[in-house]
Amino acid sequence: MKTRLTRAADRGLKDIGWLKSYLSLSFGPYPDPERSGFGLLRVFNDDVVQPGGGFGIHGHANMEIISVMLAGSMNHKDTLGYTEVVHQDWVQIMSAGTGLRHEEHNVGDTDVNFLQIWIEPKLQNVGPRYQRRQFPEAKRANQLTTVVSNEEGQAHCWINQNAKLSLGYYTEAQTVDYTFKPLNKLLFLFVISGSVAVAGQAVGPRDSLGIWETDNVSIETAADTRFLLIECPINH
Repeated sequence: MKTRLTRAADRGLKDIGWLKSYLSLSFGPYPDPERSGFGLLRVFNDDVVQPGGGFGIHGHANMEIISVMLAGSMNHKDTLGYTEVVHQDWVQIMSAGTGLRHEEHNVGDTDVNFLQIWIEPKLQNVGPRYQRRQFPEAKRANQLTTVVSNEEGQAHCWINQNAKLSLGYYTEAQTVDYTFKPLNKLLFLFVISGSVAVAGQAVGPRDSLGIWETDNVSIETAADTRFLLIECPINH
């Protein structure tokens, strides 16, 4: 098993006042050839948006864009006709395909914190689509919960790629054994709060660990720990 650890303090930072974006992978003003994506995972930003701040109308194409809401309330409006507000414990996806435009703003009185994730699609130029689901933390305690998958279903969001995203929330220290899908060869672990250990390597709050050249991983969690797992292919 090989790993690549990125400490929270070593991430890039885009700070434009209303937005602080902590960048685990190379993005925009943070060019880093050693972290220019991780397999088909291209972007992983830990974004904090102040009240009233937000992203004006802009476009995407041929990218799977995922938002994992950690705190606050943010609106979503797009050219497919969707207009709604998402809150903490919601996950939304845009399968951009041939193209769509959208905007999102902090519509609450406190900071919004969300994880912005981009994954390259399996098929190019498919019809664009939007979807969101709610995953209340109280209902997923002490287990891994699939929030995004390549499989259609009512329990999670689905995207145009052989990828899987899982949220873990553990109130007590546990060992979580994780086995990869046969098509996938990479695992990206991001600790939201608390701490975990993988193969004796400690991973703390807002640290990330890339894992490859293995078929399974044992994750030792501390009590009151939250993390996100992203499993995806190395390439198309």
